[in-house]
Amino acid sequence: MLLAELAALTRAVPDVAVVPAAGLDLRIASDTGRVALVDQRFVGHRHALRLAIADTRFPATHVPGVLVVEGDARAEAGRVLAELGRLPADISVPDAIAERLIADGHISVREVPLGDLVAVVPRDHAEREHALAAVDAVDEERIRLNSAVKARDGFFTTFAVSTWSRHLARWCARRGLTPNQVTVASLFVALAAAAGAATGTRAGYVGAALGLYLSFVLDCTDGQLARYAVSYSRIGSWLDATFDRAKEYAVYAGLAMGAARHDDDVWTLALVAMVVMTTRHIVDFAFNETRRGIGGGDDDSADGGAGAKLSGKLNSVGWTVWARRMIILPIGERWALIALLTATTTPRITFVVLIVGCVLAACYTSLGRILRSLPRRTAFVAQVGEHLAALADSGPLAEAVARLRLRVPAPAAALVGTAALLAVLLAGGAGEWWGLAGAGVYALCAGVAIGRPLVRRLDWVVPPVFRAAEYAAITILAAKVAPTAVAAAFGLVAATAYHHYDTVYRLRGGYGAPPRALVWLVLGHEGRVLLVTVLAALGSGTLRTGLIVTAVVLAAIVLTESVTFWVRGARPDIEDATPVGPAPTASTPSYRPLEAAAAAASDRTGDLS
Repeated sequence: MLLAELAALTRAVPDVAVVPAAGLDLRIASDTGRVALVDQRFVGHRHALRLAIADTRFPATHVPGVLVVEGDARAEAGRVLAELGRLPADISVPDAIAERLIADGHISVREVPLGDLVAVVPRDHAEREHALAAVDAVDEERIRLNSAVKARDGFFTTFAVSTWSRHLARWCARRGLTPNQVTVASLFVALAAAAGAATGTRAGYVGAALGLYLSFVLDCTDGQLARYAVSYSRIGSWLDATFDRAKEYAVYAGLAMGAARHDDDVWTLALVAMVVMTTRHIVDFAFNETRRGIGGGDDDSADGGAGAKLSGKLNSVGWTVWARRMIILPIGERWALIALLTATTTPRITFVVLIVGCVLAACYTSLGRILRSLPRRTAFVAQVGEHLAALADSGPLAEAVARLRLRVPAPAAALVGTAALLAVLLAGGAGEWWGLAGAGVYALCAGVAIGRPLVRRLDWVVPPVFRAAEYAAITILAAKVAPTAVAAAFGLVAATAYHHYDTVYRLRGGYGAPPRALVWLVLGHEGRVLLVTVLAALGSGTLRTGLIVTAVVLAAIVLTESVTFWVRGARPDIEDATPVGPAPTASTPSYRPLEAAAAAASDRTGDLS
């Protein structure tokens, strides 16, 4: 009966191989593939087994009576099993191994949170009957469906999408669709919406609004399908993350093209919207790196000071939680706003309202994060500094200056360089050779900022300041020198932003920063600023051609390297990778090892904002 349950879990676990107990230790230690040890007296819900066996994100996963290991964890489990020897009849071998692995601390063991799901190993007939009754008393499908929805979604997503998208996810699962297929469908729907907006007609705008909503529903559905089917993959999380940006930027471009049909040039507004949104995301990512560095996670209590205390008080009042989630314009609210304005107003009004809303949201979130950062008196761990340096995206010029190791606070250096650059460009240096003075000062300050490890309490502001400086410089140069080149500048910023997002998702997934050779090949942020400044000084025609060529070359380089990296395959991204608690003890002398293949679908981590 248990083997039948295991075989029916998912398409990803089609074969169940029973290994004799005598050969178990050798089998565990001699291979790096996934093996599940399941106590044959296990009683519980099928989804509890699925959560342990089909989730390939972790090297070791445990629920009562079930331990899944691979790679180093498999070899370590073999060592522990040999040390345990023959256990008493009332001890569950998988639980005993898991408990020892946790105590030793060499392997991270994922304790699966089961909630109301049942997973136990009864010691006698009475306990077994009680466990079976507990299984029957729980609506497993309802729990599985509800757990497919993220716990901390925004207001619009929670009440206008997830109320029915979870059922769409189940429908997709029952028809064998994968999360990646749903992600691609979401992209095509968004591109169709962008094409509708590009028509410049009211019918096209209304169709674009409906397409935006449907695309967002599918964007939620792919993650819910991944959680419902316990189907995750590295390439899936990359597709989901990058397609979100591609969809939004495509809609911006569609609105700009639609407005152009009525002789209304809003490409600069579209570019500003993209700059604000991307810079805002880098603020999120950089700050969250520092929170992981002090073990804070996403808990407000991890930080001291007035900011955290105020946040805690607001969280105690129910309605403020939803209000604060809406104020920051997460992806659901943002797409709903774009859809509503697209259907009822003009592209110009849509961009103006979107930019104002995003700027206000950015000010709100950035101020809160600065307040949380001020009370800290200790430096972050070295890895935080390495990640912030990777997010800074410094090229050869900045790194050459960094060797001077000047003792200047990194945020001050970054802000001075940015102020000098933008002041010169706005004061008439755009398109003039003396404008290179601002770009030169910026490059020098960029090197000074990274001269020492970025491990101090406000050093997380350095990457977003650099992003704002680079994107704003490209925008100003294009708008002031060659207004007809703003669309080309839009393409260059989009390609550059992809490179920066790619860096973020590699770091979040634990894969390390992109190769330094890649960063140097695309010149680093200070090198690109100098290049565009020189192109502008050579004239409007040169700037327009240069922006197009630079955008195409940069996109080709970063996309080729990025796609190659992500399709190699590896363990899927882990959003909740911290192991939870000690292994619970259960009982039973028997166990069954199973070979479990990894699922080839997607982990959906969602959009931070």
